Amino acid sequence: MGKVTAIRAGKSRARRVNLFLDGNFAFSLESEVAQKENLRVGQELSQDRIKALARLDGQQRCHNAALHYLGYRPRSEAELRERLARRGFDGDSIEAVLNMLKQQALVNDTDFARFWRDNRQSFRPRSRWLTTRELRQKGVADDVINEVVATIDDEDSAYRAAMAKLRRLPPIDYQGFRRRLGDYLKRQGFSYGVINHTVGRVWHEQQEVNKI
Repeated sequence: MGKVTAIRAGKSRARRVNLFLDGNFAFSLESEVAQKENLRVGQELSQDRIKALARLDGQQRCHNAALHYLGYRPRSEAELRERLARRGFDGDSIEAVLNMLKQQALVNDTDFARFWRDNRQSFRPRSRWLTTRELRQKGVADDVINEVVATIDDEDSAYRAAMAKLRRLPPIDYQGFRRRLGDYLKRQGFSYGVINHTVGRVWHEQQEVNKI
């Protein structure tokens, strides 16, 4: 039991406030928690209330960390859970935050999988197989993955990947062209059949252009 005698902004971290009980520093909290819980000077805080505030503070810090990660790019639920666990947040706080973010549509594995697919297809086209593997590594469920990658056309993706790579290839003979472009497409997860067709198509198109 203690009486709140002061609530002061933290000096090193603006988001936190320091609570003083009976004239002595007791603990710090995220400012959002202090506001939501309507803490004010003169209140009496029981040990149970102090424990509850500590739990809420942990959840709020976890929530703020999650929003920080999401600020860079969308994340899968499993990816975000792993990152928060590595930060040292307890399991209960992590699950509470994830449930909140899912309710707010800030974490949605289907939306994440679509983002991942579209980003890859726009900037570095790769095969359906490789996209599937990447999404599995991100912890996305197979049924979600199968639905999302169904729109990937490997022939089209391989051609666009080859054309992007072509701009960085020096003038070389067919064998060198086939080896370098084929190796690149293989790293993007395309099958032998798709690679063989794409290399032949791009080589033929370049020969036609050179005739002009």
